[in-house]
Amino acid sequence: MNIEELGKIKNKALEEHIPIIMDDTLEVIEEYLKDNKPKKILEIGTAVGYSAICFTEFLSEDGIIDTIEREHIRVEEAKENIKKMGLESKINILEGDAVEILPTLDGKYDVIFIDAAKGKYPFFLKESLRMLSKNGIIFADNILYKGYVLSDYNKHKQRTAVRNLREYIKETTENENLDTKILEVGDGLAITKFEKK
Repeated sequence: MNIEELGKIKNKALEEHIPIIMDDTLEVIEEYLKDNKPKKILEIGTAVGYSAICFTEFLSEDGIIDTIEREHIRVEEAKENIKKMGLESKINILEGDAVEILPTLDGKYDVIFIDAAKGKYPFFLKESLRMLSKNGIIFADNILYKGYVLSDYNKHKQRTAVRNLREYIKETTENENLDTKILEVGDGLAITKFEKK
């Protein structure tokens, strides 16, 4: 992994205010990946490809990442970044809206990372559970959304996002087949595993 090049990708995204995974969130996920060496990862929300690039380091030998991004400008930038890092054979970008793309996928994934439109998290969850492999894990980033989700916040244009993130937490914590932890790292990270009772 070319750390210098990766640093440039990260700094450019931060300078341009493109949301990328926060360091402490990345650390938690990488710790899991290191121990489990997944074969297939699905990422919902590519942005500039930074997190997918970071995740490749922990894939099993013939592992692959499918990542979905709807903004064409981001797709182009992600492709460029992935090429710079020499990871074209490891990361496959699916361009389009995740709401339309997810139902067309029928593979199984060991790890699913959700980091896209907050208002769509319950839908992403439903699709993720369908595709999660046995002993798989789902990471949902920004689950506490600036602290709004756990407060009595119900105003403002973010109301739908907040309501749907709360619904995601409710569904993952009240379903007896799921084991979910909510960590206060970054902007909140939900970690969900299948625990078939």
